[in-house]
Amino acid sequence: MITASIVTYNHHLLDFEPVLRSLFASPVDIIYIVDHSDYMLDLKQELQEFVQRVLKGEQELKKKAEEGFQLIYMPHENNGYGGGHNVAMREAMKKNSQYHLVVNPDVWFGPEVIPTLKDYMDAHKEVGQMMPKVMYPNGQIQRLAKMLPTPLDMFCRFCMPEWIIKRRNTKYELWQSGFSKTMNVPYLSGCFMFLRMSALEEIGLFDEHFFMYAEDIDMTRRMHQKYETLYYPSTTIYHTFTRGSRKSLRLLRIHIVNIIMYFNKWGWWRDEERKIINNKVQEQIGGAL
Repeated sequence: MITASIVTYNHHLLDFEPVLRSLFASPVDIIYIVDHSDYMLDLKQELQEFVQRVLKGEQELKKKAEEGFQLIYMPHENNGYGGGHNVAMREAMKKNSQYHLVVNPDVWFGPEVIPTLKDYMDAHKEVGQMMPKVMYPNGQIQRLAKMLPTPLDMFCRFCMPEWIIKRRNTKYELWQSGFSKTMNVPYLSGCFMFLRMSALEEIGLFDEHFFMYAEDIDMTRRMHQKYETLYYPSTTIYHTFTRGSRKSLRLLRIHIVNIIMYFNKWGWWRDEERKIINNKVQEQIGGAL
């Protein structure tokens, strides 16, 4: 069984219809919509009407529904991005899901993506998490596979001009790799996390101390300690990637607070594991620290 979850916050259906259609066309058995909205947007009704329209027009989805496919709407208090997905993943574990996809509302992809990732993970039991190549809608690549960040990597990005930190940033974001080969890296973006459920049961779900922005670093790092966490460019997804914390002071504050919490948990300047892991990443791509 493959399950998936989307966390929404004051979204209308049109905001995430592309990712729903992507999941409908994929071999996903249950989709959980965890709604953190501050006020009622009639999202449940929108979803019900949408599903009925699609079922009438698409025989393949109708067949899936008859075989047990479900779209489950779950309103929930806003306990953060990771916390919302945890609500869904706990339910998925009860269903004995084998793989779970954590996916953003602003992502879409073709029907080949999930089968490709599943087939790879079926054949490679050492892999606990995968992320495909991620592109902007205009076809430019998003550099979302990274080394473990140092405090300089994170805070210079908030307050320094790009030209000053470019050299350091290109190493942190693995530019030298060209993003054209499979890499075992310790930080994969939370916009699309294809996860082995048995591995999640071993390492634990998202750390709910992180409200937003650092939960994916923490999750991938913990997974990377026991399993391979792969950037896999043989298949591609698309991500709008709005960079909310660059446009909202409230989101910027949340971002900074959660990054501070991340370094409080893992270490600021003295983090020997980070150094060892990052050196191994650079060896993969032929670089050097």
